[in-house]
Amino acid sequence: MTQKRDYYDILNVDRDADDDEIKKAYRKLAIKFHPDKNPGDKEAENKFKEATEAYEVLRTPEKRQVYDRFGHAGLEGSGQDFGGFGVNLDDIFGDVFGDLLGGFGATQRTPKRGRSLQYSLDVTLEDVIYGREVRIQVPRVESCATCDGSGAKQGTRVVTCPQCHGRGQVSQTQGFFTMSRTCPNCRGEGEIIQEPCPPCAGKGFVRNMTDLKLKVEKGVYTGFKYHLRGEGEAGTNGAPPGDLFVVINVAPHNRFQRDQNDLITSAKISFAQAALGAKIKVNSINGIEELQIPPGTQYGTQLRISNKGVPHYRRSYSGDLIVTIEIETPKNLTTAEREKLAEFAKLRSESYQNENGGFWDKLLGRHEDDEAP
Repeated sequence: MTQKRDYYDILNVDRDADDDEIKKAYRKLAIKFHPDKNPGDKEAENKFKEATEAYEVLRTPEKRQVYDRFGHAGLEGSGQDFGGFGVNLDDIFGDVFGDLLGGFGATQRTPKRGRSLQYSLDVTLEDVIYGREVRIQVPRVESCATCDGSGAKQGTRVVTCPQCHGRGQVSQTQGFFTMSRTCPNCRGEGEIIQEPCPPCAGKGFVRNMTDLKLKVEKGVYTGFKYHLRGEGEAGTNGAPPGDLFVVINVAPHNRFQRDQNDLITSAKISFAQAALGAKIKVNSINGIEELQIPPGTQYGTQLRISNKGVPHYRRSYSGDLIVTIEIETPKNLTTAEREKLAEFAKLRSESYQNENGGFWDKLLGRHEDDEAP
């Protein structure tokens, strides 16, 4: 008769290991050697049984105390015979794996929430300034309308699996083990579809393009996310559907640059307007606005028009319109214009270039009319 290995050696834990260490060690071995993961592998099945037997003893304080004191003989000779324990793997897996039972023979009929989806929506700058209602088409899995999600052809019904009697699992006893596995007849569903519904091929689900309305609110921005609850894919076995997340992408504008809730644009003015000041008209996103240019305005100066930017999200006020000033240099001057500018340059003691390419400089005391005879 083969001598049993030490339970602590089987689980590869120290003799003073706590419950969490023992559970973690068993979980690792159970995942590796479970028969469902190693079909037809007798060695893996034996290692799985060995690990389960060790865990069943070491997880129970009374049994572990007897084993620590008397070893295997103590369990066999003191009314603690394993044959009377009635080891049930469902109990053990419930303790070790909790919600992770699905891979170890748990029924697949457990309701499962539908998958959540994400949709990218392109909008314009005008959309987020004025607000807009849009329609979007979302591809998603929905419950089949023909069979109402049952998967059975109209006029027929889903019947209980005769092999597992609706449990989705079949049990098999091997020695002191009772092992539960997914029913091969219904594949864990607990029910059988004798005549599948043609539109969904018995799955109970179809993929559709779904039309939805969405209100794009004022002030949203690129990356803003709408959370539409229940608009994702359908759940299974009565579970709720998933959610839909609509992510906003604001397209670049050809005239305005957005900086949070401010809009940035540019305006060109003449040298005279920059020097003397002026009142000009500029384009805003929603019309023509007047802008006061202060005397002495420099190139690149930024001037603001309040409350003419992007509305703040769900607020009653907006950002500003920021106008960057560009000063245009005149070209193709007339003779009169050149004379006036030359006169201005002399008043400012500034050098300049005449039509013949020479430079006049007040420091040299020269004037274009003072040429040598």
